[in-house]
Amino acid sequence: MSPLVVIPTFQEAENIVDVLERVRAAVPEASVLVVDDGSPDGTGDLAAAAAERLGQVDVLQRVAKSGLGPSYRAGFAWGLERGHDVLLEMDADLSHDPAVLPQLIAAVSIDGGADLAIGSRYIPGGSVPGWPTHRRLLSQWGNRYVAFMLRMPVRDATAGFRAYRSEIIEKIGLDQVRADGYGFQIEMAYEVAKAGGTIVELPICFRDRIRGVSKMAPNIVGEALWLVTRWGVRDRVRRVRRSR
Repeated sequence: MSPLVVIPTFQEAENIVDVLERVRAAVPEASVLVVDDGSPDGTGDLAAAAAERLGQVDVLQRVAKSGLGPSYRAGFAWGLERGHDVLLEMDADLSHDPAVLPQLIAAVSIDGGADLAIGSRYIPGGSVPGWPTHRRLLSQWGNRYVAFMLRMPVRDATAGFRAYRSEIIEKIGLDQVRADGYGFQIEMAYEVAKAGGTIVELPICFRDRIRGVSKMAPNIVGEALWLVTRWGVRDRVRRVRRSR
């Protein structure tokens, strides 16, 4: 296999070197691509310097902040062009433990394996230590809403720790995935399901970042919920029309 770990960054100077070292230690056979959105704190330069030392690390420097979805689309397109057959995604703030990467790769690499493996907080064995009850319930119920509206049996559709077979991404087409923000994660899982791909979830422990500032904002959540509602209503209307 030829896995590529795609790590989007914006203002992650405090974390980027640590996460790259840990990823390279966890999966030395994998390549890594940092997609930096023009971080003014020098994240991209730090990543480039670490790349020279660590090897098998590339940095895609973008000129301005454009969001999570565009960064992953650019990173996945970069990986497909270079023949990587497994494409992974993870956050740069170490809330995703790089030690789990081998399990995600194995889940999509074995014969008869999944097309998409998701590191899930909300299946048995998954956890979000330190989260207050209201935050955990909001996230869990948001994911239940996604599952209900899209009829998708995924417990953690908003999770950003994943591995894809390249074939399924080529099948759905990156140009068909339009969402930015965290709606991108939902749309990708939804498109995989609609394309007949298999999805599995592996339990992970998701820990809040220790260094740096979270990029989560209310408008990101609002965009995701609006998109899910629109897609769900659209598909229900289509099913009714087809049944007539």
